[in-house]
Amino acid sequence: MSKVIVTAALTGVLATREQCPAIPYTPKEIGEEAKRAADAGAAIVHIHARNPQGGADWSVETFAEIFNEVRARTDVIINFSTGAVGIPAEERIAHIRELRPEMAALNMGSMNYAIYSEKKKAFYHDHVFANPFRDIQLFLETMKAAHVRPEMECFDAGHIGNTRPLIDMGVLDAPYQFSLIMGVLGGIPGTTRHLVDQVDSLPQGSHWQVIGIGLNQWPLVAAAMAMGGNVRVGLEDNFYLEQGKMAKSNGDLVEKASRLARDLGREVASTTEARAQLGLGTPSPLRGEGRGEGLKPV
Repeated sequence: MSKVIVTAALTGVLATREQCPAIPYTPKEIGEEAKRAADAGAAIVHIHARNPQGGADWSVETFAEIFNEVRARTDVIINFSTGAVGIPAEERIAHIRELRPEMAALNMGSMNYAIYSEKKKAFYHDHVFANPFRDIQLFLETMKAAHVRPEMECFDAGHIGNTRPLIDMGVLDAPYQFSLIMGVLGGIPGTTRHLVDQVDSLPQGSHWQVIGIGLNQWPLVAAAMAMGGNVRVGLEDNFYLEQGKMAKSNGDLVEKASRLARDLGREVASTTEARAQLGLGTPSPLRGEGRGEGLKPV
């Protein structure tokens, strides 16, 4: 098997410090978490931008600050998110066009998205996560023009199928990069049986990783590693190393994933090895040069 590539999802937009004190908000904090994750074995960091109070931030300036803070500490592969609810598509893609990270996440379909509390018999974060084809096409065309690898996030089997017309149109090119997100209410359940079916549905020659939500992340990580796939861990998806033991940083979660890989007989890919394995090439430290005054990552 190839070496396993570990991604760390450093901070989402829903989790707060009240839930987990280690959640980073500011660009500096995100940069420090990226370093901890990379030191523990992560080759890729997946990043949302947040304001100092913890809310979502979509300004190009904030993403540029994050880029600089990460690059000041590590050469890890940077993957910026484009996922949001209620934010215009042009605003969600602007930082990709301007800053040109090596990778960018792209949600491949619409779905109900919620968190349900069995204890309180109530739904939280109950909304429709809308990703129509017109937005997906815009994002793919923008990423293609900026030479950014789309990381296609699929919450259900139909989201994988949504790639077929886009491949036929020529807006989505190989090599294909899939993230199989499992265990979100409204999406596919997080079981090994469903993971096998998802992987069998991928286009020939696809790169893929599993993203498990909550403590169910760890059995899915083990299954994906045994199947030859890659994995994503991190505080965006799961706070816990085990029941009742909360991680103190993203590095803790990456360290556990790296140890699990070695226990299963797989080596963990370095950032350089991951770039070669995924066909990303060598990044320039000046990505985004000349695209907006004061926004150039250095």
